[in-house]
Amino acid sequence: MPQPSVRFVRALLTIGFLAVSSVALARSPSIASTSPSAPSPQLPAGQSDATTPPKPGQPASSDAERLKQPNQPPTPLRIPSALAPYLDPGFHPDLQFEPKPTPAEVDPQALRLEIRLSRRQVTLYRGDALVKSYPIAVGRPGWETPVGTYEVKQMIKNPTWVHPLQKGVVIPGGDPENPLGRYWIGFWTDGKNWIGFHGTPTPRSVGRAASHGCVRMYNKDVEALFKQVTLGTVVTVVK
Repeated sequence: MPQPSVRFVRALLTIGFLAVSSVALARSPSIASTSPSAPSPQLPAGQSDATTPPKPGQPASSDAERLKQPNQPPTPLRIPSALAPYLDPGFHPDLQFEPKPTPAEVDPQALRLEIRLSRRQVTLYRGDALVKSYPIAVGRPGWETPVGTYEVKQMIKNPTWVHPLQKGVVIPGGDPENPLGRYWIGFWTDGKNWIGFHGTPTPRSVGRAASHGCVRMYNKDVEALFKQVTLGTVVTVVK
């Protein structure tokens, strides 16, 4: 039979072991969360626990919420307004075109040219103010200079001349016999043929309807005009 002192020591060891075990259990989250005495978290009213499996035949809560939402209309496609002429709205009813870009404001003091065929004259304006007028030759019958509004698209020194009717007839730029003279200001084209201002080796033709549609000028006048206009200068041709 153990002595009283031995029983006392055994009792102390048992109490210490139980105390250490209690502390370890209290610090363990996995065990503490399953403890019967731990209160369950409260969810707001109307909200279901996502971890709770749905009842048979009942969709999950996320699906139920999506079913409650009304059908949203598809977002319309937006394309540049420049493509509008090429798309049939009957086949593309949901298309929306971007607003047309606001055209750049025209400089009221910009240089512009006005050709009056009946007067055989071209006038340079700055805005509405007359700068200078020059005599010209215009297209002969059957080769009339086209009426309309254009803009300068080419500016060439010593241009090469190609005969409009005889294939292979070419006169290089700078040649005294070149029908275009030393300066060319093109403002009309059909993709193959061009019409523009140019000089001439036959100054007596200026003032007449004598060209193949181009605007002939005295050599000194077309040189002066060449130094004043730029690409994009507006050219208006009227009768």
